[in-house]
Amino acid sequence: MKITIIGAGNMGGATAIGLAKGGLVSPSDITVTAKHQSTLDKFSPYGINTSLDNVEASKGADIVMLVVKPWFVESVVSEIKDSLDYDKQTVICMAAGIPSGDLLQWLSKDGKVPSLVYVIPNTAIEILQSMSFVSPINASAETTECIKKIFESAGSTLVVPEKNLSAGTALASCGIAFAMRYIRAAAEGGVELGFYPKDAVKVVCQTVMGAASLISEHGSHPEAEIDKVTTPGGITIKGLNAMEREGFTNAVIAGLKASK
Repeated sequence: MKITIIGAGNMGGATAIGLAKGGLVSPSDITVTAKHQSTLDKFSPYGINTSLDNVEASKGADIVMLVVKPWFVESVVSEIKDSLDYDKQTVICMAAGIPSGDLLQWLSKDGKVPSLVYVIPNTAIEILQSMSFVSPINASAETTECIKKIFESAGSTLVVPEKNLSAGTALASCGIAFAMRYIRAAAEGGVELGFYPKDAVKVVCQTVMGAASLISEHGSHPEAEIDKVTTPGGITIKGLNAMEREGFTNAVIAGLKASK
């Protein structure tokens, strides 16, 4: 299976590297494009093909991924669509906020449109830890399952309707930044408590990974795991209540809503 990724920015680059590491797709079957060769040089250690020509790179690919800023999607589609074979190729769009009706209209030629799937991963795809949302627009169940498996090689996936993509973007794509902001805040608190900055970051990162792993492994609700470490009158409940008085939960929910 040959994949072309149009756009080698943060998300496109992370996707190319993650899929190459994932093992389901051979790096030699992945091509990533950019406007400048200097942007593409970082992919050579992974055995990924590179190109400065979107049109040529799109020809012969089984899957063409549009991983550019939303305001560039229409111009990129206009550039490549005459070279696409809608009977054989699937188009994946990773640009947030582009309604499928608009994208299908831009892709339309001779009354035909390609099989279209939206995929919203996050930057942790580079280390095979993405949370990716897959939303088939007019794709078959077989195509959807294929796309799902590709992205499961680099993390977890969830198939959702298009209407849930913006919520997924807020929760997982923006959410990875929110999680990192918590890590930063906790590490700063660790410094105030007496740790060196580097040690504080290490402690907080491992703690966050441990918390996520406990919930994932046990299949439990976060509050059930919290109850295990909040003894009556203990220091953990005092800390949690102090955070809530400062608006912790409300701040998180407000941030997610603002990002949707």
